Amino acid sequence: MYNATQFAEFNKAGVAQATKLAAIALENAEKVLKLNLNTAKQAIAQSVEGASAVAAVKDVQELIALPTKYAESGVQSVVGYSRSLYEISSEAQSQFSALAEEALAGYTKGLASWVEKASQSAPAGSEVAINAMKSTVAATSAAFDQFQKASKQVASFADASVRAAAENASKVTAVPKGRKAA
Repeated sequence: MYNATQFAEFNKAGVAQATKLAAIALENAEKVLKLNLNTAKQAIAQSVEGASAVAAVKDVQELIALPTKYAESGVQSVVGYSRSLYEISSEAQSQFSALAEEALAGYTKGLASWVEKASQSAPAGSEVAINAMKSTVAATSAAFDQFQKASKQVASFADASVRAAAENASKVTAVPKGRKAA
């Protein structure tokens, strides 16, 4: 029923999937590392700018205005960082999902092929068991398709919600031109 060639192909597919999984994980870890390094560089630059601004203060009004100015830029930096991190993780999730779909499709195809070959060499009277196996494979595939569609809808809704929240946070941090710092 299950020969050595099928077993070897199954193992090759497993190694290929593991390699793709590792590549996706490393690629996204690298993106997060770059984001964190850039954020650290920006934080250092903002600290130097803030220290220089404090050193250059000439009157009390300037000193009082500084915290507001740097708080706004700090909030904008945090919102930007969060948005970038979300985009990286969202993209990674899409890549992992695509890989899982590919793996399951290959597994389902292999299982269906195996069931078909098993049905051809099955002894007389086992048609009921073979049909039950075929029905189970078909039902499992259909259930996964429904789960996949529902997951995509939830991810799409979550993505829209996060993007709207980030947009609102960006609007809140902007200070109207007519306002003066306290």
